[in-house]
This record gives sequence, structure tokens and C-alpha cells, in this order.
Amino acid sequence: MTLPNADFASLLRRTMGLDAMSIGLSAIESAVKSRMKVCELKDSEKYWGLLQNSEAEVQELIEAVIVPETWFFREREAFSALISVMKGTWLPANPGGKLRLLSLPCSTGEEPYSITMAMLEAGLPEGLFQVDAVDISTRSLARARRGIYGKNSFRGQNIAFRDRFFEPTEQGFRIIESVRQKVCFLHGNMLDPQFMSEKAVYDYIFCRNVLIYFDQDAQDSAVRMLDRLLKPGGMLFVGPSESGLLMSHGFASAQFPLAFAFHRKPVAQKKSGKAAVDSLPISPHKIRSAIRPTVPLVRPAQQPQLKVAPQAKVAPQDSLDEISQLADQGRLQEAMRRCEDALRVAPSARVFYLMGLIHGANGNLTEAEQYYRKALYLEPGHHEAIIHLAFLKEQQGDLAGARQLHQRARRVGARG
Repeated sequence: MTLPNADFASLLRRTMGLDAMSIGLSAIESAVKSRMKVCELKDSEKYWGLLQNSEAEVQELIEAVIVPETWFFREREAFSALISVMKGTWLPANPGGKLRLLSLPCSTGEEPYSITMAMLEAGLPEGLFQVDAVDISTRSLARARRGIYGKNSFRGQNIAFRDRFFEPTEQGFRIIESVRQKVCFLHGNMLDPQFMSEKAVYDYIFCRNVLIYFDQDAQDSAVRMLDRLLKPGGMLFVGPSESGLLMSHGFASAQFPLAFAFHRKPVAQKKSGKAAVDSLPISPHKIRSAIRPTVPLVRPAQQPQLKVAPQAKVAPQDSLDEISQLADQGRLQEAMRRCEDALRVAPSARVFYLMGLIHGANGNLTEAEQYYRKALYLEPGHHEAIIHLAFLKEQQGDLAGARQLHQRARRVGARG
């Protein structure tokens, strides 16, 4: 007898909050078949029986479903915002105090190690902060504790931190001991009612790009848990596609462009009944709002065919870095003008990607999709453009299209 994939999807929803539509039933089927092969079982009903009587095998199935996709200083603006608020607000208010930070889920360790490196780079003494890092995957935690990473964990143009904080080995780059000892890795399920009940609350929490994979009940439970763990005045960092969820649960933007940082909405604002989005600056949070574009989205077949001369000039790298900095600072109109100037030199995947970000920040979702697709036309492996296009698809309700793009991003990342 063969059990339907929906039964296994239901089990994963109960144990880890997974919304099967976020990854597709085919991905769950693949994970089940993989575990059946390891267990030397050909009948899915027998494997189902094993799952009912073995917590260890349920954990193995969870491990098979999880596909880590992360890298150091992913969405760097969040780390810049962290340092800014830490120096400008936390340090003056907590002389001699100890800063507590949480990375959840921490996957294979790139995020909590990035937090630690950012703190050390900012000059915060080692004794003044501690980073806790939690994940449901024991395999990911083992890799994180090992602290050795390949080139896929180092992406983007700015990887100078690798020279300072890593040591080259035959297996890859090993993070130095002074960074490793600042991170405490813990195994845990964030949907467990007793999750971290004994832990003190945190000043800053990173919980990015996981809530989008939960069903609504799991999302609600997770946000309540995060609210419980966050200190008054603390800050919560989420993924680009999770901003709307936070605003619907009484959080307000911390108004750091492109950082996706939130804090509890002031009591007076909650009583006023105003929508959270009313208080937001023009920022990428609007990408994740419930508003849909009112005109048809441009499909790939409708894309203008860009002809790039073989010897076309390329905008200087420092010029593109300046445009990125303008966008990071919220100077979106100026950044857009600079992008248009750069396009007069030559079409560029990075310029089109930046224009997609800026249009998305202004709520122009149709234009944002067009520019992400133009970036991918010139550079099919542009990882960030794929990821942001996937987020747009999720916001528009096209989960199948978003899933295909996330799979494409994973393939690109694996080749990177």
C-alpha cells in the first residue's frame, strides 16, 4: 500500500509547521523515498508506522526535507542596521550591560557567525555580548559547530572579512576560535510550547526566511514566541517576504531601509487603530504588503530583447557600489537616477537588479518584476535577482512559481 504524500505533509506540518505548498508535495515525496531507501523499506505504510514509533526517524525525515540555503552577511543591510542601533541606542542605555542576540533558525552557522563578526568589527568587546543560535536540524548544527565553509558560503563582492576571521584549510575556510566561542549552538523546535522557556529575553533576534515556510497557525505561534523572547525596545529582523506578517501582529518598522527590522508598535499607536503600513517610510517592506499590482504582470515572453554589443562598456564597480549605498540610506530617487545614468553606459544585470529593488521599495511591483527579469536575461545565474523575484511571486500568491524560483536559486547557489 502506498500512503498519499499528504499524510507525510500533515506530519511535517504538526512537527515543524511546514506548509507543504511552500516547497511542494514532490519535495516531500522525494524526502520520504530517500528515507525509505535508507531504512530498507519499500512499503510507505510500513515507513509510516516507523514514523509513529520513532522520534529519531521523524528527525531524520525533517533533516531530509530541510535544504540549507544561506551565506555569510546575507542581506548585509540587516547587519549594518544592527550595528547602528547598537551603537546609537543600546550602548548609551546599557553601560556595562551584556548584549544578548539570537539567531533562529541558525542553519549551518553563517548568520550567527556573521552577527559575531559584525560586533567585533564594530569594536564591541567580546565580554559585552553573547550570541545564541538555534536550529531544528542536528546535521546543520554539527556543521555550524565544525565551522568549516566552502566558497558557496562567501558570496558577493565584499568578502574581506574572510581574511581576518578565517583560516584556510584543506577542507575549506575555518572560522577562528575567538568567533566560534562567542556563539552558543542549541538544538530546538521553535514551535514547541516550551521552546526556550528558561532563557532570558534578547535585545536583538534574527529570524529570517523561515516563517514563509509555515502555515498560518504555525506563523502565529512563531510570532508569539518571538514576541515573548524579545526585550521591550528590542529589535526583530525578518526576511523580505515576512514584513507583512510582522505588521499584522502589532510590530512596526524600525525604518532602516532594506534591513527588514521591526520592533513592537508603541501602545499609543496600537490604540489609534491605524494600519502599521501608514507609519512606514518608502521601503522594501511594501513588497510584502497585501496590495497586488492592478495591471497584468509582464511575462517572460513579453520581455524586450536587450542587445548587448560584444565590446560594450561596463559601469565602473565603484559607481555601482555608490548606488547600492544610496539605496541602503533610503535615498531611492537619487539611486534611481544613478541607475539610469549607468544604463546609458551599458545594460548591466546588477543595475537592473538595483532598479528592481528600488521599484519594489516604492511599491511598484510590476516594474520590480520587469527589472529582476531583465537582470536574469543578462545574467541567468544572478542569485539575488532570483531570490527577490521568488519573493514577489509569493506575495502575488503564485506559490508554484515561487517554488520553482527558490529551487533555481538553490541550484545556482550550489554551483557558486
